[in-house]
Amino acid sequence: METTPIAVENAVSAVVPASRTGGLSAEARAAVEEGIPAETRRGYAGDWARFTAWCANTGRQALPATGDTLTEYMTHLKGEDKSPSTMGRALASIAVAHSAADLPKPSTVGARRVLKGHEAERKKSKDPRRQPRRAAAATPPVLRKMVTATNTTTAIGRRDLAVLLLGFALAARRSELRLLDWTDLEEVEEGLAIEVWRPKVNHEGPLGVPYGSNPATCPVRAVRAWRQCLIEHGRPPVGPLFVRIDRHGRIAHPMYRHGQQIGDPTGRITGEGIGDAVTRAAARAGLTAPTELLPDLPPRWSGHSLRRGFATAAKQAGADLIETGRHGGWVDGSKSLAGYFEQAGMWDETNPLYGIGL
Repeated sequence: METTPIAVENAVSAVVPASRTGGLSAEARAAVEEGIPAETRRGYAGDWARFTAWCANTGRQALPATGDTLTEYMTHLKGEDKSPSTMGRALASIAVAHSAADLPKPSTVGARRVLKGHEAERKKSKDPRRQPRRAAAATPPVLRKMVTATNTTTAIGRRDLAVLLLGFALAARRSELRLLDWTDLEEVEEGLAIEVWRPKVNHEGPLGVPYGSNPATCPVRAVRAWRQCLIEHGRPPVGPLFVRIDRHGRIAHPMYRHGQQIGDPTGRITGEGIGDAVTRAAARAGLTAPTELLPDLPPRWSGHSLRRGFATAAKQAGADLIETGRHGGWVDGSKSLAGYFEQAGMWDETNPLYGIGL
């Protein structure tokens, strides 16, 4: 069975040969695509492209694939020393392709044994460069350093401040923060009532972001200052809340390549732009210096730092796991949120070594 060339911009085409889609119309394909987060689409499309290329080079069939093919592919990725998370997502993308093509999923027993063995071997190596490198947590003390180092007399400074503080307050993913529009935010007596589009969880109603006790790190005041900045620059109070700003300070300025306009025509910021705002703030605050234990691997500050920082701070403040998860858009029973809580609680009163008489 042949596969068609991968089209990253189309979620269905990216993982399913056109001959298997039952003649879906362009409208139906677009509707299916809208139900898949953009970052997930790009990740799965890349994974599927690499898998089909490997199958072509080794004379194997990608769709439907066999359990043996998956085991061989995981062995190939292990030989390239890919991270366990990369290998796990590759398996997930292959499963998605089979489901979308209405084909039974191949057995993953052998493939997962290879993955588990590779994960154990990387842990045993003690090489810090082979360990999972997670985003550093932007907790309130860290945010205060970032805020202090940010020049809020410029448009980009005001925008980045609002990104930092609102992103933390919502525990927002980059994709969620960039999609906020003016109409998604309502100022109320207590602060802001915000409608957040979260494709990974079912959430009804707005989230409440109250005024902060410290005006310098108050997300409500930061957003208000940013919106006022947009109005002063002639932007009407409609459309995207966070927009791109070029190195000349021009807000949502049209971008061109080879005479063709590129980028979101409304000026909406990209997910990468959100992450860059966090990275810049960390650099300004001097937070990118190498650590003593990992001199060659400085802390990783990214858009996810805000989300992890929220979870860490919530645990340290004694917040409920379930309520924290629902505010931040984690599914009930999320392993990632539980992991953040465990790490944040390493030295609190739940540590079983406290009070046992050592």
